[in-house]
Amino acid sequence: MRLLILAAVAFAVFLGAPAWAEVRVVASIVPVHSLVAGVMEGVGAPHLLVPGGASPHSFALRPSDARRLDHATAVFWIGPQLESFLDRPLKALARKALVVALVDAEGMKRLPYREGGPWEPDADEDEHHGREQAKVEVPDHDHDRGQYGIDGHVWLDPENAIAMTRAIAQALGHADPAHKARYESNAARMVARLQALDTALQDRLAPAKGKPYIVFHDGYHYLEARYGLTPVGSITVSPEVGPGAKRLLEIRTRIRKDGVACVFAEPQFEPKLVGTVIEGTSARAATLDPLGAALDPGPGAYFQLLENLAKDLNACLAGAS
Repeated sequence: MRLLILAAVAFAVFLGAPAWAEVRVVASIVPVHSLVAGVMEGVGAPHLLVPGGASPHSFALRPSDARRLDHATAVFWIGPQLESFLDRPLKALARKALVVALVDAEGMKRLPYREGGPWEPDADEDEHHGREQAKVEVPDHDHDRGQYGIDGHVWLDPENAIAMTRAIAQALGHADPAHKARYESNAARMVARLQALDTALQDRLAPAKGKPYIVFHDGYHYLEARYGLTPVGSITVSPEVGPGAKRLLEIRTRIRKDGVACVFAEPQFEPKLVGTVIEGTSARAATLDPLGAALDPGPGAYFQLLENLAKDLNACLAGAS
């Protein structure tokens, strides 16, 4: 009788075991991981591929990452416009997984890459890129610009994050129907937080409007369009490729001509270039982090990421004349 009771208890525990234990979810970058983690909260946790301190433009998969993809139930990424390193591995390793390119989410606002003048590579930069490609094969971000035409930094507009959150909940509900209601309720809470964040950022970034600045690379189009900011160029087009001397001279000229208040570095890339560019000008150096290099991954990371961007923009721009 005692053995029968123990067997019955064990069977009941088995039946009550959460279905999510068999749902293996992978997310590409910190902002995507944060939205997926928020939708999965209380059910499971996704695996993050690209740490915040690394760049998705030039990341290389580790063997453990390849195993994660091979066993994944669902994979969330922005798309080949951003994480070009994932394009082939997803086709080769994640054949059994539900792969969701969030750039294609319903309701997503997509912007083209900016072209001309301060948003184009110069001849020196193109030549340097060609030499680097001959030495070592790296993702061709310039080629991605021409091939896809869409700027992949879509998460920097909270309205896009809302579209992404809804697409994540829909996909997870399909992959794990037992927890569909939980995913939907979590997504509803995330959407409400994202709407509140958007409203707060409209007020928070108002002092930075009309203040010209230069970014390290053209990765903030969505944030700038959403909140009416005034960028006037980027130090480099391809963040993994250093600019040529000609471009650096053009940027220094633009700083003086446009009265640029700030030039922003990024923690994922070499910051010394910014010091070189602003030397002898009135511009100040600061840092913007579009990926969350110093953030703990999780549901709150996306919100902290956007709040940090607003804080860092304001800290350098708000006092500029």
